[in-house]
Amino acid sequence: MTQSNENQPYVLASIKNHVLWLSMNRPKQRNPLSSTMLRALHEHINEVNTNDDVRVIVITGEGGVFSAGHDLKEMSGRKENCEPDNAKRIKTVLDDCTKLMMSLIKSPKAVIACVQGTASAAGCQLVSMCDLAITQEQAEFCAPGVNIGTFCTTPLVGIGRNMHRKHAMEIALTGDMFSAEDAMRFGLVNKVVKIEYLKDETEKLANRIAQKSAVGIHSGKLAFYQQIDESIENAYISASHAMLQAMLSDECEEGVSAFFDKRAPQWKGL
Repeated sequence: MTQSNENQPYVLASIKNHVLWLSMNRPKQRNPLSSTMLRALHEHINEVNTNDDVRVIVITGEGGVFSAGHDLKEMSGRKENCEPDNAKRIKTVLDDCTKLMMSLIKSPKAVIACVQGTASAAGCQLVSMCDLAITQEQAEFCAPGVNIGTFCTTPLVGIGRNMHRKHAMEIALTGDMFSAEDAMRFGLVNKVVKIEYLKDETEKLANRIAQKSAVGIHSGKLAFYQQIDESIENAYISASHAMLQAMLSDECEEGVSAFFDKRAPQWKGL
């Protein structure tokens, strides 16, 4: 596991009831998505993708901030021991970010963001790229690149696919903080709860999903993300093909048999 100079892991990992909990562990720095943090998260997700004991991944953060986004010192070259070539360094961070974000939707596991605090810029992007998101009511969300002379272009890839484009552009053009209720109204998160109930509510959701067919979730998730950006005609072709394969699978046969036998299905792993 990637570790910091303080000999602390960048990401804390634990498995409970078939759910992998990943918690970004740089609270004093507001859990920035540095290259090291991005690679640590990516490493954990890649490792668990072939672990049949894990059905769901939860991503959260330590401390009062979910993630402040990219490490501006690293992006600007002001961090100690930074690569002197600005273009090369920034491209490396953005490439690492893209790899992580794409790994979330390509993962065969359901991925839930448990947002315990503010999610800013790439941190907001991280929330948007998870399959589901639950947030506490005091959390805030923003894409503030415009405030420092840039624009949250890459965060908008995920954010803009979660909500109406006018809401996405409002977040990016103003750079303002938006409330958890706004985030739910915009479509960025599924549920807003009191902070004291956040972990319990996330756990309940994760446990419900973990009881479902891993094979069904894998095939259905991949099909959803494939068809969502296609034309409606092509989307029906893609979805029909995926549905056909699912209905002919052994997993579906077990599910249907269990339904008629009035028993719990015995799901297989991936």
